Amino acid sequence: MSYTLDDFDYHLPPDRIAQVPLADRAASRLLVLRGGRISDATVRDLPDWLEPGDLLVFNDSRVIHARLFGHKPSGGRVEVLVERIVGEHELLAMVRASKTPRLGSVIELDGGIHASVLGRAGEFFHLRLHGGQDGSTALDLIERHGRLPLPPYITREADAVDESHYQTVYAREPGSVAAPTAGLHFDEALLAACRARGIGLAWVTLHVGAGTFQPVRCIDLDEHVMHREWWIVPQATVDAVAATRAGGGKVVAVGTTSLRALEAAAGSGELRAGSDETALFVRPGYRFRVIDALLTNFHLPRSTLMMLVSALGGMEHIRNAYRHAVETGYRFFSYGDAMLIDPRAGD
Repeated sequence: MSYTLDDFDYHLPPDRIAQVPLADRAASRLLVLRGGRISDATVRDLPDWLEPGDLLVFNDSRVIHARLFGHKPSGGRVEVLVERIVGEHELLAMVRASKTPRLGSVIELDGGIHASVLGRAGEFFHLRLHGGQDGSTALDLIERHGRLPLPPYITREADAVDESHYQTVYAREPGSVAAPTAGLHFDEALLAACRARGIGLAWVTLHVGAGTFQPVRCIDLDEHVMHREWWIVPQATVDAVAATRAGGGKVVAVGTTSLRALEAAAGSGELRAGSDETALFVRPGYRFRVIDALLTNFHLPRSTLMMLVSALGGMEHIRNAYRHAVETGYRFFSYGDAMLIDPRAGD
């Protein structure tokens, strides 16, 4: 069946969009969608909804201070939002300014950083950062002088609470400009509870780019061009997936980013360790090669992530689940509640 963008729309009252995190990460509500049946729980209950021998796969990417501010030589204010770092001193970024920066121009950023405009890569600018005399890399300068980015639907500036809560407790590899939000629900106690139940834990890295927030503008989904993101899948995770399969357990992606990394690494038909870019577009009709279930937050209407969860859970099941979530007061998006999609439960 062919779908258009309108098929992934739903009504969301603005007051359902979570603006602040819960103090207790695992206290978020959990909507469980198993084989089309809906149950209400909390994230702290997650181990009870899984079985010994199942495997949770997490994205260990760390959010960087990707918002930089400054001015052009003319004096106009500029905001730079890093998309991704592409070299020791270079990056791709969105640049918001009154006039488009010219090739070869220099943007003066706060903290004594100079950003030379090297060119364009689609909607992004290719910049080279310079600053100080200590040989600082682009990542060093960003972390030292940038600000934590929050999603555009959070209508406030980042504060000290966000510095800890808009970051997973297991974040290790710096490079994301948005948090892999399903992982925000886990604290050390919940991770320990999963291990105690015999649930395996494994890791991938996918650096989330600012493109994740770009709207889909094409009614015909065949015309949509996905943003690209960098992933790493280690051999230890490939081995853990194989052992889970051999033992009859389920592979559960924690977040759509973990799902994209695993499915991209299985593009040849078999999961292989490695690293690369992916522009994988998962929508209804996609055949999943690696994952069996997904823990995820609730996603924006008309977004590629709504298409992804619909591909896994089924269009009607997802529509029903989202309708239930809206009607019963679930909190939506990055700081919101979670959903466990297990389409084959009961098979």
